[in-house]
Amino acid sequence: MDEALLRSLTPGVLGILVRRGADFAAAEDAVQDALVEAVRVWPADPPRDPKAWLVTVAWRRFLDATRADAARRRREDLVEEEPTPGPAPAMDDTLRLYFLCAHPSLTPSSAVALTLRAVGGLTTRQIARAYLVPEATMAQRISRAKRTVSGVRFDQPGDVATVLRVLYLVFNEGYSGDVDLATEAIRLTRQLAAAIDHPEAAGLLALMLLHHARRGARTAPDGSLVPLAEQDRGRWDTGAIAEGVGILQAALARDRLGEFQAQAAIAALHADAPAAEETDWVQIVEWYDELTRLTDSPVVRLNRAVAVGEADGARAGLAALAEVDDSLPRHAAVAAYLHERDGDLATAARLYAEAARKASNLAERDHLTRQAARLNARRLRRDR
Repeated sequence: MDEALLRSLTPGVLGILVRRGADFAAAEDAVQDALVEAVRVWPADPPRDPKAWLVTVAWRRFLDATRADAARRRREDLVEEEPTPGPAPAMDDTLRLYFLCAHPSLTPSSAVALTLRAVGGLTTRQIARAYLVPEATMAQRISRAKRTVSGVRFDQPGDVATVLRVLYLVFNEGYSGDVDLATEAIRLTRQLAAAIDHPEAAGLLALMLLHHARRGARTAPDGSLVPLAEQDRGRWDTGAIAEGVGILQAALARDRLGEFQAQAAIAALHADAPAAEETDWVQIVEWYDELTRLTDSPVVRLNRAVAVGEADGARAGLAALAEVDDSLPRHAAVAAYLHERDGDLATAARLYAEAARKASNLAERDHLTRQAARLNARRLRRDR
């Protein structure tokens, strides 16, 4: 693969897409997708006209993304700004599309990726970040999934577990990312929980409601992030919390524990604490132990280290963190927090700055940068 050729062609291809009417950011995403496809295809089947090939593929990617974005916006127009409690209507076409994309011919991970891209409206970059893989790897996975289902009949919809995973990731991206998809994910999960008898569908709905209840307190008027311990709990949506807790209790009573119910139980314990210092961290650690048993997820182990640090002290939290892969996103931020609690301000400040450089969005980066600056200022005052 001639990488120099690709680099030399990129500006011209980008310019053609912009002249055809694509906005610059969308054109950049489309050209990036085309370059990833070129890396995959060209070694075995080099085009006679590389620039024309890139323009054609990039333009198709741009049109696909535009259609997906338009579909997402139409779905968002169907819901109010905040999810309303109560009975849900019958399953609509959007949720049926989720099931169809979760086709039995696909692996669960490929089905999730395809659905997020084709129906959820997420970019390849956003999906890759959710799965902790390089963007090129995710682009190839989505391309393979498209090829797999291109010749099959969609009369065998996928399983519930895959659809739940998609809805969970869509909510997470909407809750913390650049595109507001959280209320749409809640709407669809509410429909799913009403339509099927599945404890994990109820668990996922409870989890979403409990997290969404805190949304208004997560940011300051200037848009900066407010950590959970510093949030004004009077701004939490008590109605959403009560509904989420009620749904969770009914699901747990069936004694068919799954990861979404366990996550919702942790969120409920946070919601139940009148103040941050009254949080039942010992019980939260116990739920993280259950969640680790169910998922064996490195992200769960990372979050568990924070809970251990709160329940048993910073040194215990750092010992738990030492068993977690340090390449994980947020690892440096967690280490910084635990070192600060242990009194090592120099190490904590350095790690906050490192975490800021790795942050995936501007609000998180600004928050971590301020944390580093705060500790450096404390050190200066202490050392005078």
